Amino acid sequence: MRKSLLFVYGILIVLTLTTAFIVNSMMISTFVVSLIMGLSISKFLLVAFQFMELKKANSFWKVSLSVTIGLIVLLIIFL
Repeated sequence: MRKSLLFVYGILIVLTLTTAFIVNSMMISTFVVSLIMGLSISKFLLVAFQFMELKKANSFWKVSLSVTIGLIVLLIIFL
């Protein structure tokens, strides 16, 4: 396995453990939900760009995916 894949895999594990730590240590509030959704976006974009080969796609698809996932998360947080 290439070093970059292992590096991204390690980052995904750290982000997942951070999310689990935040959920178990803090009361549920809008800030905590926003923080968890931000970590989830980071994990989603890492998987999409590294493991689904989106980094080789046209810029339109990269920007489109990023904007769409951002709007979905904002909709979830504020509704």
